[in-house]
Amino acid sequence: MNKRNIWQLAACCVGTALVTAVGIFTVEGVLLQNLTGSASESLRFLRAMHLVKQNYNGDVDNHTLYDGAIKGMVESVGDPYTVYLNRKDYKQLTEMTDGSFGGIGIVFGKRGDDYIVISALPDNPGAAAGIKSGDIITAVDDKETRTMNMEQVATAIRGKQGTEVTLELKDKEGNLRKVRVVRQEIKTQSVGAEMLPNSKIGYIRIAVFNESTASDFAKEYKKLEAAGMEATIVDLRGNPGGLLDTGVGVARMLVPKGTIVSVVHKTGEKEEYNSNLEQVKYPLAVLVNHGTASAAEIVSGAVKDTKAGKLFGVKTFGKGSVQSVYPLDGSTAVKVTVANYYTPSGVSIHNVGIEPDVVVELPETAREDVQLLAAEQYLKEQLQKK
Repeated sequence: MNKRNIWQLAACCVGTALVTAVGIFTVEGVLLQNLTGSASESLRFLRAMHLVKQNYNGDVDNHTLYDGAIKGMVESVGDPYTVYLNRKDYKQLTEMTDGSFGGIGIVFGKRGDDYIVISALPDNPGAAAGIKSGDIITAVDDKETRTMNMEQVATAIRGKQGTEVTLELKDKEGNLRKVRVVRQEIKTQSVGAEMLPNSKIGYIRIAVFNESTASDFAKEYKKLEAAGMEATIVDLRGNPGGLLDTGVGVARMLVPKGTIVSVVHKTGEKEEYNSNLEQVKYPLAVLVNHGTASAAEIVSGAVKDTKAGKLFGVKTFGKGSVQSVYPLDGSTAVKVTVANYYTPSGVSIHNVGIEPDVVVELPETAREDVQLLAAEQYLKEQLQKK
């Protein structure tokens, strides 16, 4: 074979190699495009991972790299309720039904960079330690919360019963304090009721919306009716919410026929939950505050929009989104905001809250529950008009 033929053969081989490489790249690019929507972005990610593994002057663990990549991707959407649950987070989430697993009985949300206590549930260690609605959690066991996502803060606070956790808190005046709390099994008595003294007004307190709340509410409501109730106060202050269905179940006993709440998904699909109550049975007042959130806001929003009653207190928290947990494998998952709530008038309360019909502040130094007294006075006036 002469020299010219050798070069031609070499050129032919190089050409074949180039065609093959381009073909492989094209196939991979199409696959990446179909999987991720952007072949170039996917290749950029893979190149970054390759460069770190090849050049980082230290040990690189593949699982740690993937964990960090997924965490960054999920949290980049900017929603504090959409988070990656690593092995530890997901394990603790699934263990919450274990009898040996405890907490301190507080519910918190996020506003900007702050983790704010929505409610310290009564008769639980957090409330007993002096934690209050509106407190900002700045650190847990000396670890600053600004470096953590919501699930990591919750995981740090939860733990085995009998163990201790220390929270650094900032109050509404900006004062910092540390609170040491022993974790216990959390008590969540959902519904309590009584007739107000020297009146025909029934008072029902809902602390949280759990599986039994709607049925418990119905039982207490009937007891108050048997005791001569002619007007109703529903106290949702400090209620952090809970299950959508039980919130709807309570609303069905209070608001007239029509929409209670709409749940709108990313696709635009709308689920409507309705009441079949022909008419409101009794004059109604609902007590709300900054700790009234989620399912409690569904009830509050339905009462206000349908004019079934009046809201007394201060603006609610503004938690109007729905989350679902999707396992990635047997040990990790992502929790994703999948929909938003809308009140009967079509208003989204998320990060907005609900303004009461009658604004009544309750100073910490107040000797009387002026919000309850305002609602009671309103109902007495309504009864006199009958």
